[in-house]
Amino acid sequence: MIYVMSDLHGDYEKYTKMLDLIEFSDDDTLYILGDVVDRGPEPMKILYDMSMRPNVIPLMGNHEHMAEHILRLTNVEITEETLSNWTEDTVRAVHEWYENGGYMTSKDFHRLTPDDREYILDYLQEFSFYEEVEAGGHSFILVHAGIPDFLPEKPLSDYHEILMLYAKTDYDRVYDPARYLVTGHIPTFTIDPACDGKIYRKNGHIAIDCGVCHGKALGCIRLDDMKEFYVT
Repeated sequence: MIYVMSDLHGDYEKYTKMLDLIEFSDDDTLYILGDVVDRGPEPMKILYDMSMRPNVIPLMGNHEHMAEHILRLTNVEITEETLSNWTEDTVRAVHEWYENGGYMTSKDFHRLTPDDREYILDYLQEFSFYEEVEAGGHSFILVHAGIPDFLPEKPLSDYHEILMLYAKTDYDRVYDPARYLVTGHIPTFTIDPACDGKIYRKNGHIAIDCGVCHGKALGCIRLDDMKEFYVT
């Protein structure tokens, strides 16, 4: 079976409860559409667990994109030489990341041993920007935020990957009649208040960020039969 979840934001407890709920096994595949880190207290435990499971496929989210860059900057001994490499833009980026939930990730990361910190940084580099999946007789595009200026005939490899982490998806538009677009990034209650804490499915879209970091449910969908699962 093929499962998809997104935007865990450091909530290790809900992550492990979801694995138990779906009875995740070595015969299954789980895609996680980014934003595993930031805001919640235990992102490193989730990343470690994911990294030990070859059937968990991680996709990059905007929070991983920010975190990987800044954690590398700060994963050095602080000296006059290293500080001289910091610009105003660097300081601004670190401040913005901290304000956007990065402080929790940084705190958790710097508790690790040096070897474990390198392991996590190497793992983050393995995250893909998109995946194409076939399941249950349907075709799916998996991406964290969206695909700007999408054209069905245009190969996904031709799009700017970084924009896939930040793009604003138009959920009123059918992007591709032949494929579902599965996204996280935007909590579903902001797409449609009727989907508060629930997966949004309409116009060829499946939006699965149910708002964990807002105290709402973690959602997961099984693509083989479109069954939805929730941990509150």
